[in-house]
Amino acid sequence: MNDLESWLSDPAVISRKSASELVFEELRNLILSGRFAAGSKLPSEAKLAGKYGVSRPIVREALRSLQILGLTETRTGSGTYVLAGGGDGDISYGDYSARDLMEARPYVEVSAAGWAALRRTDDELSRLLRLCDRMEQEENTEAWVRLDSDFHGLIAEASKNAVFRDIVDDVREAMAQQSGLLTALGPRRQESNAEHRAIVEAIRKGSDVEAQAAMEVHLKKVEAAVSRIIGSEPR
Repeated sequence: MNDLESWLSDPAVISRKSASELVFEELRNLILSGRFAAGSKLPSEAKLAGKYGVSRPIVREALRSLQILGLTETRTGSGTYVLAGGGDGDISYGDYSARDLMEARPYVEVSAAGWAALRRTDDELSRLLRLCDRMEQEENTEAWVRLDSDFHGLIAEASKNAVFRDIVDDVREAMAQQSGLLTALGPRRQESNAEHRAIVEAIRKGSDVEAQAAMEVHLKKVEAAVSRIIGSEPR
């Protein structure tokens, strides 16, 4: 029996609550520790589901999250393969680490929301409200993530500050990867919808103070969710 077969034969029991997150965390740790080496093929969805006692869709969510982070790739008709291993265990989205994004976003997006409340046009407000409606109705995770990216980009645009707009545009892909990860692993989509509504309501009222506070609450909750996944405490 090889090392992989030995690992598969060792039963693992996990809670159904946040099951995809727990499966993701163990597989990620196995990759980062080198036990699943770069180039190796992961067990099938069926075998992983059997090991953890969960459904295949839960395993699929965990595997999708690994792919979002660039740790694996899925080859049609072949399976899922490890792309990278080792490192310090921090989550990265392309050129930016999770820490980079969490530290920088409040300095840009909180202020942008405040200025958007004072400077937005009626058309921009209508577009933000439509985005909220569409996000609340959207069931497809990938489509929801695109709408979320559009939402944050539009707030930066509505601030009428070119620096805020350009910074958000530059990190939108990283933000989308983070959003996709959190949406796949937990209930963040529903929570984010409510938080987005609060931000837009404050922008509609023209209250920069309330818009900044609502955006700060949203980003703090995103930070807490990311911190839970990477095993660190939010600030």
